[in-house]
Amino acid sequence: MKAIIYTTNTGSTAQYAKMLAEKTGLQAFSMEEAKSKVEAGSEIIYLGWIMAAQVKGCKAAAKKYKIRAICAVGMEKTGTRTEEIRGKTCVPAEIPLFTLQGNFNVKKLHGLYRIMMNMMVKMVTKQLGAKAERTQRENEMLEIMLHGGENVREENLKSILDYYKSIQ
Repeated sequence: MKAIIYTTNTGSTAQYAKMLAEKTGLQAFSMEEAKSKVEAGSEIIYLGWIMAAQVKGCKAAAKKYKIRAICAVGMEKTGTRTEEIRGKTCVPAEIPLFTLQGNFNVKKLHGLYRIMMNMMVKMVTKQLGAKAERTQRENEMLEIMLHGGENVREENLKSILDYYKSIQ
């Protein structure tokens, strides 16, 4: 394994990449940095943020590097939605996919992503707020959308770290 390469939008994925680098001893590079620092064809762990159940930057990384594992960072709880994300991102079954809950703050988003997420937050909070009975998952999502959330935590890396140790 040569490196950890990541794509981030609001910083959660970069935080996880740096934590993972610390725990594995691998170097972490943004996709931009990796262009000049990580040789094409190198085996990597890729981290990207989730948008519409797809891992951003994953396809570009797969064209240049041999991805051994993927971490997808999003709003929902760590370890959830893996099959949906695998399908939408076209992650082959032989590549382990881990989902990690990141931070949520609409104000940190940029451009079109901020506009889109503001619209989604308004729509979802209106729908969930009007529901008489909500599931625990719906309550958690409503809370995050209304108040944001700081959810980048070292313990969320347990599964990817276990995987990494298993292949060493």
